[in-house]
Amino acid sequence: MVLGGLFGAVIIAGLYFPILKQRVKQTAKIQPQSEEQARRELTQSLTANPTEARVKAKLFWASSAHDGSLAPVSIELPLSGDPALRAKQVLNTLLAGPADPELRTLPPDAVLLAFYLLPDGTGIADFSEAMASSIPSGIESEQLAVDSITRTLAADVPQVMRLKILIHGQEVETLAGHLDLTGSFVVSQNFEAHD
Repeated sequence: MVLGGLFGAVIIAGLYFPILKQRVKQTAKIQPQSEEQARRELTQSLTANPTEARVKAKLFWASSAHDGSLAPVSIELPLSGDPALRAKQVLNTLLAGPADPELRTLPPDAVLLAFYLLPDGTGIADFSEAMASSIPSGIESEQLAVDSITRTLAADVPQVMRLKILIHGQEVETLAGHLDLTGSFVVSQNFEAHD
């Protein structure tokens, strides 16, 4: 009886194996998406709502002069009229990164988990752990990342007056060991005069 069961299992496996082998070959032909491509598609689906007006958003990434400054880049996006949702849309686009990865100011694997806007104009941005663990440690890179976020919010979401950054829902002392995150950052509406 045991031999009969084993014999039956071998026959079933013999019939199923070629089908399984064919499926594995078909799956192997599919090009795996890079994490960057997947992030961009996710960002596009988050920002693409046909009922929302397309507006020229201004995002701030590192300058191509590689001098530690930021440069504005205008991108046409369908943006919500709701300030909290609009902030999510522009920050997700900022996280997706510029066309030139060398100009990226935020870690490629960082994710915006949530964004809240309090009645007093304080925006609370909750980022994944990668925001702190994947950013190059150093005051310059950490400050550039925060400036990139605050200047983008200043240009595109005027209702945000201050920004509080959380990491995975928690207040942390520093971003990656240097920049103090215990307070909030001023999101000034007057950056245009300083460009």
